[in-house]
Formats: sequence, C-alpha cells, structure tokens
Amino acid sequence: MEVKEAKLTFEAALAKLESIVESMESGDVPLADLLAKFEEGSKLLKVCEARLKEAELKIEQLRKTKEGAAFGSFDTERAP
Repeated sequence: MEVKEAKLTFEAALAKLESIVESMESGDVPLADLLAKFEEGSKLLKVCEARLKEAELKIEQLRKTKEGAAFGSFDTERAP
C-alpha cells in the first residue's frame, strides 16, 4: 500500500472507489484505462478493508474495557 493511500480515511477511499466503479460501469473507458482503474480500485478496497478492521478491533477493545470495568468493581467474596 502506498503512503498516499495509507493516509486516506475510510470515507475518502470509499468515495474514490465508488467513483472508479461508476466510470468502469459506464462502458466508455478503454481497456488499458480499465486495467489501471481496476488496479487502483483494488488498492482502495484494501484501504477500506484495513480501516474497517481497525474500527472493529477498536470496538472490541472498548467492549472488553467496558465489560472489565463493569464486572471488575464487584466484590466476588461474600462476607460470612
């Protein structure tokens, strides 16, 4: 993944990817350009997947932190 693509936000990468798909679907793009657009689209898809994975991991960490804090404050020992 190039540095330029690594800095893209999910939203920016998705917008670029949607634009590429629309131009490819138009049927007005020469084969050589289609291949270049396909390659760029593949890279953007990887960026989107990476951003989604990062968000998923962050949510899982927050969930674990929240559950740990909620249950960690309870005293598990009972007084006789």
